[in-house]
Amino acid sequence: MHLLMRTLAILFSALVVAGGSSQAANRRTRDLDESYVSHALNGALHFDVFLPDGYDATQQRYPVIYVLHGLPAGSDSYRNSSCVAEAVRRIHGNAIVVAPQGARDDDSDPEYRDWGDGRDWETALTRELPAAVDARFRTIRTRAGRALVGFSAGGYGASAIGLHHLDEFAVVESWSGYFHATDPSGHHALDVGSTAANEYASVHRLVPKLRREFRAHPTYFGFYVGDKDFFAGENVRLHRELERAGVWHTFRVYRGGHQLALWQSEAPRWLELALAHLAH
Repeated sequence: MHLLMRTLAILFSALVVAGGSSQAANRRTRDLDESYVSHALNGALHFDVFLPDGYDATQQRYPVIYVLHGLPAGSDSYRNSSCVAEAVRRIHGNAIVVAPQGARDDDSDPEYRDWGDGRDWETALTRELPAAVDARFRTIRTRAGRALVGFSAGGYGASAIGLHHLDEFAVVESWSGYFHATDPSGHHALDVGSTAANEYASVHRLVPKLRREFRAHPTYFGFYVGDKDFFAGENVRLHRELERAGVWHTFRVYRGGHQLALWQSEAPRWLELALAHLAH
């Protein structure tokens, strides 16, 4: 599993190179490498920003799609999301895409959660990052203009921290993700320190509250998985839990495994769904 994740990262980087060449040729998106000093991480947090075509020609404000990458990962894995911005361009989506750093070379699998002592990734990504992006770019500066999307472990991160912070995000999507903290192998639950902390780290534990939370904070929650994916069973389980609890959501199972081809082919469809539920 660990080797598979590393292989996926290499393949995803190859797609980025190809996607980057296409973007350079068409001059349709502008890629900026940004950072800010994070109090939650006791250091810099880096993020890519993809500005839509025509950004500099108007004073328009744009919704923002935040994209979380897979884990385990290195400190520069956030650079591997340009194909998401390219998919937004292909569907003529007027949105800013932000791809933040979700790991460090010496902290490769923080599972997008707060650990304390300079490792508070959840706080950095849900509180600090939107504030930094809103201060630098012409964004819609409310939850109605923000989506949080992730693939693989990033799908877990998007679901867990997005649903914990519905005051910040109106759209939450998981692409081939899972819904409880895991060790780097992906096959075993990760004990994060206490019963209360383990429950907080589980999306399943949030289900009984979501119907009430979604009424207070109207939210689009969607997730998909391949039928051959090792996370397929847990995705089906969450779908059934949400159905029983009467929580509105979108769920799909596609043919395929935990693979880049699936994420690439479904990106336009799921980004269209995200944008349809954001303010413009």
